[in-house]
Amino acid sequence: MDGVLSRRSFSRTVALGLGAAALNESGAQTSRRIKVGHTGITWGFKPEDAERAIKDVASLGYHGYESFGNVIEAWEAKGGLDKQLQAAHLPLHSAYCPVNLTDASKRKDEIAKMVRWGRLIKKCGGTVSVIGPNGVKREEYDFSAHKAHIVETLNEICKALADVGIVGALHQHTGTCVESREETYAVMEAVDTRYVKFGPDVGQLQKGGSDPVKVVKDFLPLVRHVHMKDFNGGPHYLGYCPLGQGEVDVAALVDMLEKSSNDLMIMVELDPSDGMPLAPLESARISKAFLQKLGYTFRS
Repeated sequence: MDGVLSRRSFSRTVALGLGAAALNESGAQTSRRIKVGHTGITWGFKPEDAERAIKDVASLGYHGYESFGNVIEAWEAKGGLDKQLQAAHLPLHSAYCPVNLTDASKRKDEIAKMVRWGRLIKKCGGTVSVIGPNGVKREEYDFSAHKAHIVETLNEICKALADVGIVGALHQHTGTCVESREETYAVMEAVDTRYVKFGPDVGQLQKGGSDPVKVVKDFLPLVRHVHMKDFNGGPHYLGYCPLGQGEVDVAALVDMLEKSSNDLMIMVELDPSDGMPLAPLESARISKAFLQKLGYTFRS
């Protein structure tokens, strides 16, 4: 199939990309190219949580914001989320969009929903739809029985999104139909990569026992979005933590992403939980400080 990359093609393309040195002639590190944003999930999932999230993310100087497809849709009845974003001078970059990839009877409706959300993302100035696979009962789930339908649905959804000017990026997710390393590789090596891109969550890869650096490297030509969070297995934030406090090799990941030619934004994220020890603003501040040590700059 045109546009489908084999693993050999991945390796060759990655090698070319990484062969371009990120150092200048004196050996010093060049300035960071990629901008850093923050997702709104840390503040909550409800439409009304978005207002505080946008204000906090803007106050810290992040370059972009990620909402949810259903949240943007809910705000349309109140004048549009774009008005909140404009007031805070914070651009929308993306929205997380849950979609059923396993039920063939729902494909037509799911494609229509994704196109509707894609148009709203574009209306708010965004460019990426982060495709969240549907949850499944993992102990009963047979990936092989659903793989073909998952691939077909992703191809159709991402082609439809491309037609309205939005990039569709698959986000592997714990507890869903695309969770494990094996499932992620099987899907990404089968989809039509002219349309289906990759939006890995490095914290979830770490939590699931995969090496995030290895996975991102193997699919680097397709990476158009990254959820950057850390993981330490602690009692809060579903085991995740602010950047620099866990096991994820964030420095290696950002160095690799910087050496690619991909048009993307790093999106800092931290899942909420009961009894969070830090307010969302403070956890976002900690992650910002860590990234500043790695050479990233934020808006003043």
